[in-house]
Amino acid sequence: MKKALGLTALLSVSVGLVISQGVMVLMLQGAGIAGPAFLIPLSLAFLLALTYALSFSELSLMIPRAGSLSSYTEVALGHFAAIVSTFSGYVVVAMFALSAELLLLDQIITHVYPGLFPNMSVAIGVLVLFTLLNLLGIDIFARLQTALASVMLIMLLALGLSAISGSGSEPALSGGLPTEWNPMGVGVLALVAMAIWGFVGAEFVCPLVEESRRPERNIPWAMILGITIIFVTIALYAIGSLYYVPQEQLASASLPHYLYATALFGEAGKHVLVIAAITATCSTLNTSLAAIPRMLYGMANNGQAFPQFKLLSRGFNTPWVAVLFVAAITGLPILFMGDDPGVVGMLLIAAAIAWLLAYIVCHLDVIALRRRYPGMRRPFRTPFYPLPQLLGIAGMLISIYYASPSPEMTKAIFTSAGVVLVLVSVIAAIWIKFVMRKPLFKPEPLSTVLNRQ
Repeated sequence: MKKALGLTALLSVSVGLVISQGVMVLMLQGAGIAGPAFLIPLSLAFLLALTYALSFSELSLMIPRAGSLSSYTEVALGHFAAIVSTFSGYVVVAMFALSAELLLLDQIITHVYPGLFPNMSVAIGVLVLFTLLNLLGIDIFARLQTALASVMLIMLLALGLSAISGSGSEPALSGGLPTEWNPMGVGVLALVAMAIWGFVGAEFVCPLVEESRRPERNIPWAMILGITIIFVTIALYAIGSLYYVPQEQLASASLPHYLYATALFGEAGKHVLVIAAITATCSTLNTSLAAIPRMLYGMANNGQAFPQFKLLSRGFNTPWVAVLFVAAITGLPILFMGDDPGVVGMLLIAAAIAWLLAYIVCHLDVIALRRRYPGMRRPFRTPFYPLPQLLGIAGMLISIYYASPSPEMTKAIFTSAGVVLVLVSVIAAIWIKFVMRKPLFKPEPLSTVLNRQ
């Protein structure tokens, strides 16, 4: 694969995947629930995100393979954990996360420009466009991602800074910043579970390690700088909203970012929001269509997925079968669920539980490999090991416990997550036993993975 990605492109990946429309909505709802106190759980979630960035940095440079988590885990915990954590934590999550993003984009554009586009045409059209662009190679991806991430950050920072400085075209709320912190009485741990969704996904730079320039420097810095930029942007964006939108409206609205933009800039805010929404969704989609297919490509090279995922297109060296597969599973919920984002949202929370489980596996990988290969060269070593890993595992478990936004949804969410994990586990066990013909839990030798082409 071509070494085409520098620090700027990788930083755009880490930022562009994380800040999605879903995050834009959720962070405003958090500010509505807790008021200025939302900065406390947001800060704790930021520290929690840094722990997974450290673990992924150590693993990705010790085992620099496109398979990412699957490659690390087969050496640390065996093929079963590798397949289950990668498929349930990334492929299944993408199936619902990307479709929810596209549905939300369609909803925003329909709301701002009613009757301009047929129902679902925006969602399907954007998916088709970025699938084609990702088939054209990593150079096109890098240029697109840098532009999308830059515009998205500028728009969100403009919203936050304009609100805090009072430079919006519309008057702020007469009371200014609310003085009562956490008026709804939601516990800090529950709010950390909400805030952590604003930081998941920076590790999507790791599947691109084989196409990165100077990965020893750029991979860790892309994640650490990306998470830091996200924290500053979200903090300004969320606190700024409290100057212009009543808390109860932020907490309960399905499109709080629409209320925010119009309260701050009036009619012009609608167009500001559309630009922010388009760049956020396209950036998330673009990153996912680049990173997840490369995970599948790496898994196919490991024997953990269909060999067709190894196929690279001539001229562009793109894993085209894997790109088309990810695009197809993204489009299915849109076609079958139509404009009912509530169902997809519930399934998204369930799948996100599997995402946090994948982070726990990542931390366990670092601990297992430190014990099995203590003298192995590690271009990046986690500082204060094993404290970040232990704190990360504890924090992710707490976030999973508080994942459900309401008691009436708890059963449905955890049942859906359980069904996903059981289904993936059964398929993984059958694949390993009858296709790979290997033990489920026996780790592969590190030399085997490093020498694999």
